[in-house]
Amino acid sequence: MAPKMRPLIPAAQLHERISALGHIISRDFQGQNLVVIGVLKGSFIFLADLVRQITADCQVEFIGVSSYEGTQSTGHVRISYDLASDIQDKHVLLVEDIIDTGTTIDYLLRTFQVRQPASLKVACLLSKPSCHKVSIPIDYVGFEIGPEFVVGYGLDLDGRYRQLPDLMQVLSLED
Repeated sequence: MAPKMRPLIPAAQLHERISALGHIISRDFQGQNLVVIGVLKGSFIFLADLVRQITADCQVEFIGVSSYEGTQSTGHVRISYDLASDIQDKHVLLVEDIIDTGTTIDYLLRTFQVRQPASLKVACLLSKPSCHKVSIPIDYVGFEIGPEFVVGYGLDLDGRYRQLPDLMQVLSLED
């Protein structure tokens, strides 16, 4: 069954906003070594485009977590892949594709704080403020959207549709 979808944010608009975020982040971290940590798997396209816009010295790391089944957040976060390097005393930018309930990013922020970074900031492509169940600091937001379920540009539905260049709203899961 292929879901019914409609375009929500076209690729050109995504790239324009990510370029602007890259310039802001570059300014904020000018002269500092930055560790950019992408939350797998959803952030990989956003992260790749974002780091190409950042002129500050940076290294890239990944952490794998899961909290979704189908279109619903389970409310439970599980780390499936941890960082390969130490972040103690380093400036860290955690990059997430979407902040829905906030449970995952809250868990990661608490997990990373224990590792004693020099600073810890959050960038997300999408935020759903109406769905937040946890108050979390989001330093760099690409777009705020409503509660709709979205795919494309790295975001998936059971592992599918990540390759779509536009962000698409899933209207229904029926043919």
